[in-house]
Amino acid sequence: MLLMCGNAAAGWYHVENYEGSIGSQPVHVSLQSYDGFGSGITVEGSYFYDAKQSPIAVYGKITGTRLALCEISGKKEFDRVLMVGSKTPVDTAGCPFSIDMAENGATGTWSKGADTYPVTLRKVASLDDKGEVKIDGTVEIPFWAETAADRFAGIYAETDSGTCMKKMQVIKKRSGKVVQEIAFKDDDACSAGMLMTSIYMNVEKWVEGGKDVISVNFSGGGAGHTEDYAFSPKANKYRKRK
Repeated sequence: MLLMCGNAAAGWYHVENYEGSIGSQPVHVSLQSYDGFGSGITVEGSYFYDAKQSPIAVYGKITGTRLALCEISGKKEFDRVLMVGSKTPVDTAGCPFSIDMAENGATGTWSKGADTYPVTLRKVASLDDKGEVKIDGTVEIPFWAETAADRFAGIYAETDSGTCMKKMQVIKKRSGKVVQEIAFKDDDACSAGMLMTSIYMNVEKWVEGGKDVISVNFSGGGAGHTEDYAFSPKANKYRKRK
């Protein structure tokens, strides 16, 4: 697991968001690109089918304009590839996505077994803080964390204090609607959602006493810190734990 050291000025994030379809199914796709790790991975991301609203973690390699993108199949692979990080080259041969990237979108195929579907994507937003910060459109990050009922998205924007996650949205999977927004204080730090190297890990889920706890990561103070939220059945929303 990699952490950003210090504030957002460290510049890890080059993210592009897309809307489009896989076959006839509407999807939202978010991709973060890197210069590369020892594993050879240069792209990580998160996407979901609009009808299901359940985030799918992906990783891959881009060569020229060609992107080979693999889907994470379970917790073991998630931990090995995305949490710990492979120290040996990751093989992307046979991964389902084969995509040609262009300036304003992407086209290609998704294939698994005997099934092949066309992929068409249109770029709708982007965030780049590796140099001079550039934000285009509304940058909504579909975090990998989820519960059985909800997924979570971060809205990233520029503030007077820098670039960070201004609020977290709770989206009900069944309806696809935002049912709660948790705003973060716009102070001198502007550190919400700016800790993890992979932007999709800045909100994480863990279980305590059989109950889901959602942790939001903040940069600053060396290793950073978290704020934890638990769902309150009585209030029917997530509340910050003291």
